[in-house]
Amino acid sequence: MTRIIAGLAGGRTIAVPSSGTRPTSDRVREAIFSRVESWADLTGSRVLDLFAGSGALGLEAASRGATRVDLVDNSDKAVAAMTANITTLRPTIPACEMRAHRVSVAAYLESATAEWDIAFIDPPYDDPNSLLERTLELLLPRLSSDALIAVERATRDAEPSWPTGYDVLTPKSYGETTVYWLSVA
Repeated sequence: MTRIIAGLAGGRTIAVPSSGTRPTSDRVREAIFSRVESWADLTGSRVLDLFAGSGALGLEAASRGATRVDLVDNSDKAVAAMTANITTLRPTIPACEMRAHRVSVAAYLESATAEWDIAFIDPPYDDPNSLLERTLELLLPRLSSDALIAVERATRDAEPSWPTGYDVLTPKSYGETTVYWLSVA
């Protein structure tokens, strides 16, 4: 069972796709948001959740005060879960504009015109780092100057190569997941 941890929708259960995703555990999400809130103010922020699956990270940000959340995934099951979750949470978080987008991450970023303050990137662990690098290259022009980016990867894998334009902050491992933190250089 996946739930929103804190904020206006804290404790609410959200739908997770039946297969094809690897939801971020409650423990890791709690740690991610503890770190986000120590570095950035979620109130009024614009949040992007790439490879969103259920949308748990973006929806957690919505519950904690974000005013716009874009959830992006190419899977029909993921988008169905995200859409159901938005419908369930919208009455509790009416001030946040929440949108699910069924499109590849690259296509979404290539056509995007919005700017985001916080981005969560959680690609499948078996995706090559070259796809992550391309995602970060496409994302960079769409980030605010003080944006914060969290990237989830498998702890067993080597640290990815980071494209120019980012500063790497201190990563943190949580069992099989390592979260890398980036800011705009």
